[in-house]
Amino acid sequence: MGQRGPKPLPSNVVRLTGNPSKKPTHQLMDSLQPEIDIPGCPTHLLPEARKEWRRIVPELKRYGLISKIDRAALCLYVSSWAELVHAEKLLNRAIAQADKKRKEAEDRGEEYAGGDGITLVTTNGNVIYSPLWVVANKARHQVDKFLSNFGMSPSARARVTLSNHLQSSLPFDDDAGSAGDDDFGRI
Repeated sequence: MGQRGPKPLPSNVVRLTGNPSKKPTHQLMDSLQPEIDIPGCPTHLLPEARKEWRRIVPELKRYGLISKIDRAALCLYVSSWAELVHAEKLLNRAIAQADKKRKEAEDRGEEYAGGDGITLVTTNGNVIYSPLWVVANKARHQVDKFLSNFGMSPSARARVTLSNHLQSSLPFDDDAGSAGDDDFGRI
């Protein structure tokens, strides 16, 4: 059985948002805090995935949301993105072909019995979703999940707000040691 409640936030996200959970500082700072750095782009990625990697990695670094150990998670995200783009292109082509066939059938005065690109008609006459649509839909869900994990969707960003004190020293960063639990919540 999985853990109850919301997923714990990484410490760098807690630094940005404050401590609404009021957990003791030592519990929050005991989490793994990898150095903010850009991981190398894997060479096996498809061109569309590499393009997305180059687009998003500088932004993630700018907000301190990436480190070298995030390479695999980021690889999964950009691969899902490339899969989504490819599936959507093929799906758009299938929709255009279905529209063309429908128009040709109408011009001949016939009824078009095929699908619309999103759906297909089987040999038994059953209407099913196109395999392209199924792949694209699955990729959409995967991309959405990874967007949330990296704080790249509007709802995920709404939970991460930059603090006015972000650039100043944080209570747990001073040389005298960690500050009290009460100070942490006022970041």
